[in-house]
Amino acid sequence: MTELSNPIPSKPPRSQWLDVWDQFKSHRGALMGGILFLLIVASVYLGPFVWDIEATHIDIRSRNQGPSWAHPFGTDQLGRDMMARMMAGGSTSVSVGLTAMALALFLGSFIGVVAGFFKRLDGPLMRLTDLFLALPLLPLLLVMMLLFREPLNAAFGPEQGIFILIVCAIGVTSWMPTARIVRGDVLAIKEREFVLAARSIGTSNKGLITRHILPNVLSPIMVSATLGIATAIITESSLSFLGLGFPPDFPTWGRLLFDATDYLQQHPERVFWPGMAISLTVLSVNYLGDGLRDALDPRIRGR
Repeated sequence: MTELSNPIPSKPPRSQWLDVWDQFKSHRGALMGGILFLLIVASVYLGPFVWDIEATHIDIRSRNQGPSWAHPFGTDQLGRDMMARMMAGGSTSVSVGLTAMALALFLGSFIGVVAGFFKRLDGPLMRLTDLFLALPLLPLLLVMMLLFREPLNAAFGPEQGIFILIVCAIGVTSWMPTARIVRGDVLAIKEREFVLAARSIGTSNKGLITRHILPNVLSPIMVSATLGIATAIITESSLSFLGLGFPPDFPTWGRLLFDATDYLQQHPERVFWPGMAISLTVLSVNYLGDGLRDALDPRIRGR
């Protein structure tokens, strides 16, 4: 018997994250949305380091000017640079969206996993979810603003207090869809063979959830995260547009829209810039969520 002189080398296993990236790249809309969202985030957070005009700097002699080299987006009724205010407002709106999304994602994932894994808690938690879904969202947000605005402003200041209030209000009223989606996936996954095998060898409930359940519900969680950012930005913009958001001297995209309505006929570009920023951010996040859903779902990946 002769031995093989040149054995065939074994091919190293391919990383799962490379497969996810390859699938994500094949989705052109998601790739474009991700690039656009990164550009928007870089512009609002890094732009103030390049554009040295302060968003709160008042120059009455330059008020109500149109776009120019000195002020590419023009100036407002107090002579404040609109480009600087767009950057400052964008950083606030995006920060609210990311933070509120994280809070809603944590609450929804926790309640969804617990409800799907523990049968005795499924009924009470789902009835709680149905109760929150039945509440009218906008009136509830308005009531929360009226009740907790002054105490939080007194405790943390007008800017930090309203930031905490808006984030908590949006997060507490936005976790329900995530909880229902995660619960449905957990109910299906916990009956799969690999979970039953892990349970048969004595794996604790904590180990089953952290090592087997959560990694397999990552796809709906990530999709909910991206959609949650868009929802939070729109909700914050709506509250600021109604005059119930941040203080007038603290810009957000919604606040800029609210301030520009009085000058819509004379200076329509003041409405165009924040409106376009909100629309592009929401659109890019939605495309990003579609691409992440396809890339993270093993049933779709590789098609």
